[in-house]
Amino acid sequence: MTLRLTSEQIERYGRQIMIPDLGGKTQIRLLQGSVLVIGAGGLGSPAAFYLAAAGIGTLGLVDSDRVELSNLQRQILHSTEDIGRQKVQSAREKLHRLNPEVEIRVYPVRLGDDNASELIASYDFVIDGSDNFATKFLINDIAVSLGKPFSHAGIMRLQGQTMTVIPGKSACYRCLFNDPPAPGEILNCQQAGILGAVAGTIGSIQAAEAIKYFAGMEEELLVGRLLIYDAKTVEFRTVEVSRNPRCRACGKAQEESKATSIV
Repeated sequence: MTLRLTSEQIERYGRQIMIPDLGGKTQIRLLQGSVLVIGAGGLGSPAAFYLAAAGIGTLGLVDSDRVELSNLQRQILHSTEDIGRQKVQSAREKLHRLNPEVEIRVYPVRLGDDNASELIASYDFVIDGSDNFATKFLINDIAVSLGKPFSHAGIMRLQGQTMTVIPGKSACYRCLFNDPPAPGEILNCQQAGILGAVAGTIGSIQAAEAIKYFAGMEEELLVGRLLIYDAKTVEFRTVEVSRNPRCRACGKAQEESKATSIV
């Protein structure tokens, strides 16, 4: 049965429906689609907000943390009154208020080896809004093994970066960075700082990538390209990223191993 847009939906989403590259068919795909946002913080907040506004059918939120005062400078889904609350509950409240027809599923847990496969397998697209390398590599490896497309992103100080991974068709995060850096080798946001607007910029791009995926704009996605944004100079640049045939996540050896296990 083909879903038809109601008059209220046409009014709500009209400004994006009228875009030639999107239209009513993409809106229906969005309403039937699902996105898992891992991290309800600096990146996940704007990504989830714009996906809910765009009318994604099901939005999953994974985060085990509670809202702290220091979060409010960049994590726009939360407010002062939310301090001490679970981030996923605070986020669900704001997103439901924005768009009540979006189904919002919350997971107040930390993504780990014990739950990553089950969570990621249930969604069409994944937004990596995590803030540590261990989780980023886990998201990459599980998403690639399950064939789930996802948007990677990282932010620090006045810079941000993002790329989209389509398993089997593009380079993955491990092709770019083979292994996590040694502890203490690279500062995180808590140690180095981050401008909130940078998180907003990169998180918004991640939401746009998810929407473009549902629109079938695969050629226009950030696949095989790492987008780097510098807020200080207001410059964007892209770095080509090729698949690594020896990549432990998506390389030939891994693919051959999967084929052997299937046989």
